Amino acid sequence: MTEKILEKAILVSADIGEYDCDASMDELSELAKTAGAEEVARVIQKRDAYESATVIGEGKLEEVKELCASLGAKLLIFDCELTASQIRNIEGETDVRVIDRTMLILDIFAGRAVSREGKLQVELAQLKYRLPRLMGIGASLSRLGGGIGTRGPGETQLETDRRHIRRRIDKLSQELKELEERRGYSRSRRRKDNVQVGAIVGYTNAGKSTLLNLLTNAGVLAENKLFATLDPTSRAIELPDGRSLLLVDTVGLIRRLPHNLVEAFKSTLEEAACADIILHVCDVSDPEAAEKADVTLKTLAELGAGEIHVVTVLNKCDKLTENIPVDDKTVKISALKGEGIESLLETLARNLPETARRMKLLVPYDKAGFTAKIREKGRVFGEEYLENGVLIDALVDRTLTAQAAEYASEN
Repeated sequence: MTEKILEKAILVSADIGEYDCDASMDELSELAKTAGAEEVARVIQKRDAYESATVIGEGKLEEVKELCASLGAKLLIFDCELTASQIRNIEGETDVRVIDRTMLILDIFAGRAVSREGKLQVELAQLKYRLPRLMGIGASLSRLGGGIGTRGPGETQLETDRRHIRRRIDKLSQELKELEERRGYSRSRRRKDNVQVGAIVGYTNAGKSTLLNLLTNAGVLAENKLFATLDPTSRAIELPDGRSLLLVDTVGLIRRLPHNLVEAFKSTLEEAACADIILHVCDVSDPEAAEKADVTLKTLAELGAGEIHVVTVLNKCDKLTENIPVDDKTVKISALKGEGIESLLETLARNLPETARRMKLLVPYDKAGFTAKIREKGRVFGEEYLENGVLIDALVDRTLTAQAAEYASEN
């Protein structure tokens, strides 16, 4: 098997004090690695503001050009959004292909989307992003062809006219709207059937898919790479109190996730906004765990999920030596080693809004119709026929718990 040749890339940033530049560049490096690039150098220039034509100054750009020649780099990745003219100007000065952070993320999304909806979402996001930049990157793609930042279904549209791209955007938007309506029907059906949903959310690479696989044997791709999961996967689990919970894996979040990407992947993220409970998975072995948790919670608030019950799942605890305090909404686990799972399930059951209650009832034989209602809306775990009625162990829907209380039994 031949080894894949990685594309040599130089990472570039203008640090104007808007955010933690070093942390953002580390993340950009991980994104580049995920996309199949090898970071051979990084260049950071502290500035008061971006240089309008080339982001970084003339002298620093000359330095970047020399680095490209000496290191054999064929790609420049900028840690900010570039305009069409900036892309054109930088490529003109360096004679090296240029992409920005958003194009890099879109490229990863293009490689990871599996479902029809995921592919449509990627294409739509690519087209919306590239449309105003056609003059800047159309020529670049035509001249160089292929490589990171050029993958995916949107590529062929870049060399067509704007009208054609706008028509394609309209068509994709309509198709996604129809799929969204179908998802709405599915959610309505789940509510009608009293199915409760738990959304697994968290920073990218926190271990969400590993946790879902552990709990449900879902077989979801779980890699030590950013954005390993794009398409939502749903699997049911049973909680200690007998209730079922439908777990949904969602796309990982990231610092400065561009707005058009949040919009494009709203369908996967909106599962969190419609969930009954949220499992917020944090990689506690990460030195930036607190900052990344904050990014996740802020994004959830923006999606309208700020009021939903959250259970914080502190993952990768096996990598820590110090003890971390927990409360009744926090649990420590190692998804990789399968540790802390019983505690997690108990914490979920405790915090999940009550829609049903497990009860032991002695129902008289002449009230058999009530037992039928319990079966219809809930679940019977066991029953025993006694002299004065049927002793049942059941999960009773909340609409019936008041009536069921009169048949409560200690046996």
